[in-house]
Amino acid sequence: MQTLVIALLLAGVLGFFAPQAQRGLRLLLESRPASIWAFPFLFTAIFAGAAALAGAFSVKLTLLVLAYTLAPVFCTAGGRLLPPLVSPAGKNNRGRKPTTGGTRDFLAILLLWLPLELAAGASLVPRPAQGFLHSVAYGIAILLALVLFLGYRPLPGMKYNLPRSARDLWLPLAAFALLAPVLAVLGIAVGFIPPPHLSSKPAGAMAGALGVIFAGTALPEEILFRSLIQNIIMLRFGVSGRTLLAAAFIFGCAHLDNGPQPLPNWRYMILATVAGIAYGKVFERASSVTSSAILHTLVDWTKHLFF
Repeated sequence: MQTLVIALLLAGVLGFFAPQAQRGLRLLLESRPASIWAFPFLFTAIFAGAAALAGAFSVKLTLLVLAYTLAPVFCTAGGRLLPPLVSPAGKNNRGRKPTTGGTRDFLAILLLWLPLELAAGASLVPRPAQGFLHSVAYGIAILLALVLFLGYRPLPGMKYNLPRSARDLWLPLAAFALLAPVLAVLGIAVGFIPPPHLSSKPAGAMAGALGVIFAGTALPEEILFRSLIQNIIMLRFGVSGRTLLAAAFIFGCAHLDNGPQPLPNWRYMILATVAGIAYGKVFERASSVTSSAILHTLVDWTKHLFF
């Protein structure tokens, strides 16, 4: 049952790649803007059900999750029930401009990300259930972000669509050929990874790992750090080397609390920042966030299997 819950959340995230799903969401929130407030309660109910399934349900934990899901909605809505919305034709039918990434939009993104990054509420969850419920919370956070920034306040440049040309597929492969040697040499030099070795896993497991890394790590992180954070910085300050570096640095800092080295893990931060520059550049040049997610997948897959 736990696997089914994760699969359903993943299906929701992937389902928004369909243009029809995005249009339907926008039309719903355009015709009934107050319905945005139903999503925190829906996602909290999903989490509460998952917690009960894992034997970790509590009223305090449920209220904490409700506050977590309400906060970015309140921040994005600004206390109003009539947000600026964009029609499928790209025109605002209320005479307002689409969001260009204001302060409250960035704050909403931080409210979605930082509680998960800091493991808020982990003390309320029994240790055996923490991994499962963290995955559930992560899935809910990504879904809520998509509801807010694909439907409620459409954010230009998210590139949340499937690849549109062969360029979207060969670009991450070319970037990987350039990036992998740099990360390998730098990672060994700073003591983050050992020298490379052949993988002991069978071919089927290695192939399966690509899908798991893409769906469980690369795509969610690229939605957060490229479609949202890097994109919103570029909307505010323009596309430049500085904005690319700023977004990559934020991505690097997000890895300071990751092992296996002692925390804060400055080695991981350096490698992630360098990788973030490449991910961000691919995101800039491609027409789909899946391009940077493919590159991200290849880097993580190589690290886990060959180092």
